[in-house]
Amino acid sequence: MDLVLGIDGGGTGCRAAVATASGDILGRGRGGPANIRTDLAGASHNIVEAARMAFADAGRDPALIGSTPAVLGLAGANVGDYRQRLIAVLPFSQSDVENDSTISLEGALGAHDGAIAALGTGTVYLARQNGRLRPLGGWGFQVGDLGSGARIGRDLLQETLLVHDGIHAGSPLTSIMLERFNNDPGEIVEFTTSAKPADYGAFAPMVFEHAATGDAIGARLVDRAVADVEETLAVFDLSPSQRLCLLGGLAGLYAPRLGERYRTILHAPLQDALGGAVAMAAKRFGPAGGGHG
Repeated sequence: MDLVLGIDGGGTGCRAAVATASGDILGRGRGGPANIRTDLAGASHNIVEAARMAFADAGRDPALIGSTPAVLGLAGANVGDYRQRLIAVLPFSQSDVENDSTISLEGALGAHDGAIAALGTGTVYLARQNGRLRPLGGWGFQVGDLGSGARIGRDLLQETLLVHDGIHAGSPLTSIMLERFNNDPGEIVEFTTSAKPADYGAFAPMVFEHAATGDAIGARLVDRAVADVEETLAVFDLSPSQRLCLLGGLAGLYAPRLGERYRTILHAPLQDALGGAVAMAAKRFGPAGGGHG
């Protein structure tokens, strides 16, 4: 029986699934980080180990890896020459490396047209309409990622400093933030010198919680973030027959706050990103795609 592999990799770990050529998953495996921009050799090793575990889970000989084609969805695969360098060292019979948003869209939408909005520590958007893919965003919170957890957290710290300086009126939310940093603006500045996006993003759920209670600053930050998300989605000009799927850790917080235009076309994802990678592998390398080519 011909087999295919789907792999979903990122900075915290990677997942692999081995499936039949028609896309039925037989086994799954997990591996370590697969950030091809910071550790190409380590990422390659972890990807292969996850694939080996998937074969073992399926009761198949891991030696079959060398004759199995794979679709890999990896963060940062669209930057520089990392994609080509990774393909050169992978042992699979054929390796198609995609950006992680591509497999997320395939998993979420299946055969439907529409868009995904990945709303987490960062934000990235991808639409598929009439066979064409259109990505938006994903530039990092320093210059983009409007509506992301990192951007919301950064904006909250900015508001907290404005309140401390008497420029803006405070709220319970900024009082909590000032107490967190011992009422010392210097500690906030010091935090920013080494804080990573996830450190800023950790404040985002609290902003949504306070907005729901009527906190003025929390509400203003959330309203701004929702407006940013809707402004980006508007570029896709989604029709009522197309689907919108929200992904990421903030998806559930955004969903009820979007305007009616978007709420009416919201759908739960059909599959996760790994399922999307498997589906793409079956399309490309299975009978419909002409086999392993």
